[in-house]
Amino acid sequence: MTPHRVNPPELSPPTGFSHAVTATGSRLVFLAGQTALDGDGKVTGDTLPDQFEKALTNLLAALAAAGGTPADLARVTVYATDVAAYRAHAPELGRVWRRLAGRDYPAMAVIGVVRLWDEQALVELDGFAVLP
Repeated sequence: MTPHRVNPPELSPPTGFSHAVTATGSRLVFLAGQTALDGDGKVTGDTLPDQFEKALTNLLAALAAAGGTPADLARVTVYATDVAAYRAHAPELGRVWRRLAGRDYPAMAVIGVVRLWDEQALVELDGFAVLP
């Protein structure tokens, strides 16, 4: 399976995401929301970039356990408790994404939320992947 990233020229150029992703494969993997929880269930990291890195690491660990790789991601949703802070840190968050997941961006959205399940959590990521 090779996801095909679709970025129509009539839409604004995507930065850090794809407008659409088509994929065919034999298995869908639905990834639960991941925050910056460590193995003991405690939120780690005091800053948004630190928490984003841990949440993405957790999401990719779940994906790997299901047999997938970052290139298999078709959709990721980011839930942020402070969208302005997310935008301010976007360059740093992009560097974290590229280091951990590469440059094959899934279709993505960032959604502002009042709070997450764990009050200390600043960001949560969920998504789905299509495996060959």
